[in-house]
Amino acid sequence: MHKKTGAALLSAIIPGLGQFFNRQWLKGLVFLLVGSAGIYFIAHDLMGYLRGLITLGEFPSRMVKVGKLTRMVEGDHSIFMMINGLMSLLALLFYTAFHLLNIRDAFLVGAARDRNEPIHSFGESLRHMGRRNFAYLVLAIPFVAVVFLTILPLVFSVLLAFTNYADPILPPAHLVEWVGFGNFNKMLSLDVWSSTFGGVLTWTLIWAIIATATTYIGGVLIAVLIHQPRVRWKKLWRTLLIVPFAIPNMISLLVMRNMFNNQFGPINSYVRALGLEGVAWLTNPFWAKVTVILTNMWIGIPVTMILAFGVLTTIPRDMYEAAEVDGAGAFYKFRMVTLPMVLFATAPILIMQFAGNINSFNVIYLMTNGEPVNPNYQYAGHTDLLVTWLYKLALNQSQYSFASVIGIVIFLLVATFSIWSYRRTRSYKEEDMIA
Repeated sequence: MHKKTGAALLSAIIPGLGQFFNRQWLKGLVFLLVGSAGIYFIAHDLMGYLRGLITLGEFPSRMVKVGKLTRMVEGDHSIFMMINGLMSLLALLFYTAFHLLNIRDAFLVGAARDRNEPIHSFGESLRHMGRRNFAYLVLAIPFVAVVFLTILPLVFSVLLAFTNYADPILPPAHLVEWVGFGNFNKMLSLDVWSSTFGGVLTWTLIWAIIATATTYIGGVLIAVLIHQPRVRWKKLWRTLLIVPFAIPNMISLLVMRNMFNNQFGPINSYVRALGLEGVAWLTNPFWAKVTVILTNMWIGIPVTMILAFGVLTTIPRDMYEAAEVDGAGAFYKFRMVTLPMVLFATAPILIMQFAGNINSFNVIYLMTNGEPVNPNYQYAGHTDLLVTWLYKLALNQSQYSFASVIGIVIFLLVATFSIWSYRRTRSYKEEDMIA
């Protein structure tokens, strides 16, 4: 039997034995200690945690009578068991990767012995690993942090969509159960949920399209107008128009909410001063939607304007001069020179703005809180987006499983549109167009 085969088999049985077989005593001891700790965890704790992930508990907290007294007996907490099970599953995956690395190391060193090559000492192995895999070693700690602090919570939130974790089924008084696609079925089939989901989803898409189009078109047009050679005091105009972006978002929104107040807001005061009837900006469903769109334009146009300014300064003057020689007017130069160049450079930003508007929580929540109330909706108002509805379901109504379903829908919407649209932009297909 070749040394590489024997070393690999021994390491497959017990981590470190292959290294001992290859006479790498210190390395074998390290693999043995880490492997023994992993085997101990698997033997004593892993099966229990994984069973908890599958069952989500067997005994809820309950009152038990002991003699003449009644006391609370603590039961299983389904959510804690799910978290522990997920962490154990991730730990098992890490241990599997470690075990495969252990086998691979023993196999490679055994192959070197078969070729009669000198075997590195433990210190030499560390130095060689540092030179060859330095980037992976540096990224190892951030990778583990991302797995446990980002991927694990994401998987946990997705799994909640397949449970009945919603008021009144809340642990530890009740046990949560797996319900498969039952929540998705309720969201699409039950009248009150399906009407709410359809209405909120429709408004979310309409809002994202209008909010993105108005801020983008408005920002580009303002940047082009200020960039015209005949416009004076360019720095003053840029400074004044960037003020809404410089002010903290929350302050701007709260100020705008007070300005649009139906009773004492200054906008309605001016309207009444003209002899007209005040507008129900925040209480009428139609005008509430108009209000949040106008507010979003006030906040979002400066962002696009700044981006457009940066692109306009990079457009060669020769292109405009060539268009003027051909007899092109201002509109033709804008359509054939300015707009294509701006779109080429800002198309990915435009896609990001659309995705951000789907998740535009601040504008809706601080301006209208999703109101006015819609009696035909379940825990949602006329101006609620999917993300604000999710917030209300989770934080206000304890409907965690349905909130998780909405979270999955938002992710699918944003990811699908972003990937599909970006791959069709000229900036993706013609990366080398601008040298």
